[in-house]
Amino acid sequence: MPESVATLGHRGTRAIQRMVEFAPATGGLALWVRHVDLPAAVADGGRTPGTAEPPEAPPAAPPVVTDGSCIFYAPEFTGLPLPQQVGWVAHEVLHIALRHPQRYCELRRVIGDVDLVLFNRCADAIVNSTLAHLSWLRLPASAVYLEQLLALLGGAVPPVERALLEWDVERLYRALDDRPARDRDGSRSARLRAMGAADDADLMPAAPGETSAPEMEAEHAREWSERLIRAHAGDAEFSMLRCLIADLPRTRTPWEQVLRTLLARGLAPKRALSWSRPTRSYIANQGRLGPHRRLPWEPGFSASKPVPRLAVIVDVSGSVDAALMERFAREIEAITRRLEAGLILIVGDDRVRHVARFEPGHSDLRDIEFHGGGGTDFTPLLEAAEEHRPDIAVVLTDLQGPARHRPRWPVIWAVPQAHQGATQPFGRKLVLS
Repeated sequence: MPESVATLGHRGTRAIQRMVEFAPATGGLALWVRHVDLPAAVADGGRTPGTAEPPEAPPAAPPVVTDGSCIFYAPEFTGLPLPQQVGWVAHEVLHIALRHPQRYCELRRVIGDVDLVLFNRCADAIVNSTLAHLSWLRLPASAVYLEQLLALLGGAVPPVERALLEWDVERLYRALDDRPARDRDGSRSARLRAMGAADDADLMPAAPGETSAPEMEAEHAREWSERLIRAHAGDAEFSMLRCLIADLPRTRTPWEQVLRTLLARGLAPKRALSWSRPTRSYIANQGRLGPHRRLPWEPGFSASKPVPRLAVIVDVSGSVDAALMERFAREIEAITRRLEAGLILIVGDDRVRHVARFEPGHSDLRDIEFHGGGGTDFTPLLEAAEEHRPDIAVVLTDLQGPARHRPRWPVIWAVPQAHQGATQPFGRKLVLS
């Protein structure tokens, strides 16, 4: 639950009061955010044990920064005029509501090299253009706007309302980042980096490996998207948001959650007709319909298998990196333990290289060495799985190879994001992002 303004004892209290006064619903989004005052040592890049603090700040830090869940106030924030304080706080609140630090981490995980300064400029431009119509706050003189960034792309620049409805931060960053190498700027990147001021770097995202679980991130994105939509509708023409911008957080169901759902459905106990046992209704009526008439025999049901079986086929032709392989193995182990399912592991490329069977709850895929490197042919791998009569199979692959055998059981093709455009021969495709 959000804190009431009366209980807030931080440097941004007056700014939040003004936001709530002019835009009660959208300004009230600040009450869902944690606010932390930084002592001088922390604001200068030091550390205070036992206190919430942002990642390492740059030498020329702005008066306010955010890590995506908290707003951190440097001592110099109190010396700013109130309208400028309001501009900074509103700016940081929208960074948090739009999940910009978390989306930087997600983009970095997907494409690898993401320049934080350039990404920060893109996020700032969207937020500043969203707030620029408000007369009761003041943005910094060095603020960059979406129209300026779109001008770097050449061509006609659309009106700001239309641009906000078309551009999100990931698309904007990808369009402007033309660096030929990690340490060299292209023409657009250089001009973008020169915009703004050195102390405008207000995003302090988590370091690699410190982000929340995908399920938690998806839930937070859903919550903030709903809060933004409700707040914008509540304030109407007084809303801090110029329009419902295209940069609203998107709710993405993590592949781990999708895989659990599909396998839980595929490995659920299945019933089969049993002519050796009657139905419960037949037993309850003692096989009779009245005193002189017998019911026809009604076969009952029995479990088709005492233990469900999952086949996991791993394509080791060199298309799946070790980190994704480990995440996938950890998820499969957890699912088979939870569902008490037996596991058949088939490793291969153009032929079967290794087969292992695991009893329910005893699989340890991370101890198996995956060697391969040739081309891929799914036919012998699927035929080998057929011998074990699984209930469902998961194939970890890039989908680069033929599959001339179509089994009777469902198949899930788990594909790395780099190969998400490939088409599966049958079954369902699941992109591991």
